[in-house]
Amino acid sequence: MAKIVAVTSCPTGIAHTFMAAEGVQRGAETLGHMAKVETQGSVGAQNVLTDADIRDADVVIIAADTNVDTSRFAGKAVYSTSTKAAINDGAAVVRTALAQAVTAPAAGAAATADKPKIDYVSSVQEAKAAQASSRSGFYKHLMTGVSYMLPFVIAGGLLIALAFAVGGINVTEAENTFGAALFTIGARAGFTLIVPILAGFIAYSIADRPGLAPGMIGGVLAATLGAGFLGGIIAGFLAGYITSWLNKAINLPRNLAGLKPVLVLPLLGTLIVGLLMVYVVGTPVSAAVTALTNWLRGMQTASAVVLGLILGGMMAVDMGGPVNKSAYTFAVGLISAAGADASAYMPMAAVMAAGMTPPLGLALASVLFKNRFTADEREAGKAAFFLGISFITEGAIPFAARDPFRVIPSVVLGSAVTGALSMLFGSQLRVPHGGIFVLAIPQAVTNLGLYVVAILAGTIVTAVALFLLKRPVEPTLVTTTAPAATTSRTVSA
Repeated sequence: MAKIVAVTSCPTGIAHTFMAAEGVQRGAETLGHMAKVETQGSVGAQNVLTDADIRDADVVIIAADTNVDTSRFAGKAVYSTSTKAAINDGAAVVRTALAQAVTAPAAGAAATADKPKIDYVSSVQEAKAAQASSRSGFYKHLMTGVSYMLPFVIAGGLLIALAFAVGGINVTEAENTFGAALFTIGARAGFTLIVPILAGFIAYSIADRPGLAPGMIGGVLAATLGAGFLGGIIAGFLAGYITSWLNKAINLPRNLAGLKPVLVLPLLGTLIVGLLMVYVVGTPVSAAVTALTNWLRGMQTASAVVLGLILGGMMAVDMGGPVNKSAYTFAVGLISAAGADASAYMPMAAVMAAGMTPPLGLALASVLFKNRFTADEREAGKAAFFLGISFITEGAIPFAARDPFRVIPSVVLGSAVTGALSMLFGSQLRVPHGGIFVLAIPQAVTNLGLYVVAILAGTIVTAVALFLLKRPVEPTLVTTTAPAATTSRTVSA
């Protein structure tokens, strides 16, 4: 019997994190092993691994889609994979970890003056690239940035919505009022930090702490130069890879090596990234962002519907994965730089509505068409409802994992319909998260009645598609033994 410790983490820190933990735990128990899983979710680390847990472990499993600090696992056998792999087949992940885990450098080697922590992080990332290429590289670094950015998006967005609820639609023109104060906190403080945080933690994912300053300063420059979210993403990757390259290229004497991560790398990285943003990246990316904004402003009904179809389908196709997060990040980027341009709030409305539709549609189908779902799935449908109204698309994952070829087309169809209708109705959403709970805030959503119609329509389309595509579940055959007999009989459960 092996002793296993694991860490799970996803960009939002909500559904995938805990579902992956459950997958690893059950997989280990199925194979007769002991496992303790630490979840690094939106509320912080839970079930935290102690030094004794790590010391006694035979293998460490990192099931994450964001950057996880692995320095405490130095000298242990470490296997890295994605949350999706742990959710789909935890037992397979455990078997593979026991067979293929890579021993991390010993603590002494990782902490020497000639090899600061960033070298160890780079070696771990190389191991991840070999073992989980689909969840490393560009996507993993981007999702690390998104995960740290989301609290600023949600807090800032909700405060902006409350500002409109208190001070009305013209709250930005008022001075010395409570509504104006809320707007200042949410928009001029919270939203101002979104792009720098995104860029900074993309760089952190690539180059560890020395990448933070170049990344965040590059993000500030992106916002200042009008390059917006796209510029921030570029700044983050530039800062990360440039800082990582500088770390490998610069060799200082042993007695000066301590200056490298706190002085040399941040200074040179910031200088290079800053100059690139000012003289190379800023102007063309700003022009591209302006062109996109102008296109949204001049959108006709037909093009708006097509955009809604695309964004809606993207929100459902991988239910919290890279495609889903790409659509969400696109919409958040638009509202963060929207200002008085009301059309820039339409994609956010379409994205949130379409993200709510998959779990809501599955919840409805599990009630109306019970013979298409197992008892476990019908029970999961109750949880899916609450996840759906909270705008947690991941609530559809358990259903999709069991029957992907029928569930995924159904939810994509329903979400595409919702996104298209939301754009057709001209609904605008000034809040980047919150699900049904923000709909009651005055001025948060325009055309509220029709917006609800769009969500209901997509939910119904999803449920009907599931009825048509899924087959009735076969009765489960269970073998039981009568108390006073040695023969068995077969009954239908």
